[in-house]
Amino acid sequence: MNSLKIIEKLEICPIISAVHESQFSDALLSPSEIVFLLEGDVMSVAEKIDTAHKSGKAIFVHIDLMKGIGKDKCGVQFLANLGADGIISTRAPLIKNAKEIGILAVQRYFALDSQGLESIKEMIASAKPDFVEIMPGVIEKVIKKFANDKIPEIAGGLLETKTEVTAALKSGALAVSTGKKDLWHL
Repeated sequence: MNSLKIIEKLEICPIISAVHESQFSDALLSPSEIVFLLEGDVMSVAEKIDTAHKSGKAIFVHIDLMKGIGKDKCGVQFLANLGADGIISTRAPLIKNAKEIGILAVQRYFALDSQGLESIKEMIASAKPDFVEIMPGVIEKVIKKFANDKIPEIAGGLLETKTEVTAALKSGALAVSTGKKDLWHL
């Protein structure tokens, strides 16, 4: 799946189900079109990818958090071969590997302070991810700072209410990712 197809899905339903394994089945029953798989291992990831696709969902695997999968180009290639729509990572080299292999890449950043914000801009320019996930997603000021960039922005982390989701979207985020099941049905 290419980034335009993902953007189309997010324009229809801008809520991404960000799940741990115990929430995976619930995410498949939600209106969310995209699943961010935040935990798992080499033994179960193929089944999760297949099940998500059979449910009509696109699935991105957080490679940094997967047990038994290398945090290197071979690990990215492994997930691509399994049919993952994309990877999520905080590591610029993995994002670059994904781009070389032809799999979508979400680069996750944690906005902690003003100096960190400048570092984020530099890393985005270097790695050129397909999507950027800025965490925590409840900081509208941070979202607005990056909303004018050409890379679609996903707000994630600490989103617990409809008001916070709405604020993130109004601030310029294309979508939000959340582990709160109640928000998957907005």
